[in-house]
Amino acid sequence: QVHVVESGGGLMQAGESLTLTCTASGSIFSLNAMGWYRRVHGGEREYVASIRPNNSTNYAPSVKGRFAIARGDAKNTIHMRMDDLSPEDTATYYCWVVAITMTQDGMFDYWGQGTQVTVSS
Repeated sequence: QVHVVESGGGLMQAGESLTLTCTASGSIFSLNAMGWYRRVHGGEREYVASIRPNNSTNYAPSVKGRFAIARGDAKNTIHMRMDDLSPEDTATYYCWVVAITMTQDGMFDYWGQGTQVTVSS
């Protein structure tokens, strides 16, 4: 079992910055990737950014240059700094983890409960 917990959401003004944090815990053998998706109310979940074990990163075009994902000092933790926020960034942000656990064969996706980011103009 893998537990994924996000934190850091909030109500922001356009142009401000915010950092989200995600921590994965549980019976993790290894992590293949960690990252973020977001869902606008009533919409589909869309990819935002991810980081691999070799620290390579990838970003959606809509956030590239404004968002930065990085590993935290704590084990199995990532942060995503979001700069120059706009109302279009308003969404529920979900942490995504791809992991091999010590109790199951294979690699699986795990998700957090989400953290709300609201940006007003």
